Amino acid sequence: MAGEKMEYQYPIDYSWSTDEIVDVIKFFEAVEKAYEKGIERDEMMKTYRRFKEIVPSIAEEKTICGEFEEISGYSSYRTIKKAKESVSGDRIIMK
Repeated sequence: MAGEKMEYQYPIDYSWSTDEIVDVIKFFEAVEKAYEKGIERDEMMKTYRRFKEIVPSIAEEKTICGEFEEISGYSSYRTIKKAKESVSGDRIIMK
């Protein structure tokens, strides 16, 4: 996917470890994928579960996901809600 990188900074907390930062970015990339071409429900949920290990606080999750939506236009909240309402094997495609 060379050259397709979005022109914005992902909202990250510099107190996270490098691995945690990488995994949070993977979550945001999964949300982007849901909007741009669709993503497997299980893949989306896997990245979200990892994201929640790093960001267990609902308040912090709302802040970070709100920042992401502001800069990208993509709603993590709506994507996860749709994934939770889907079943394994489904493809999540956001509009």
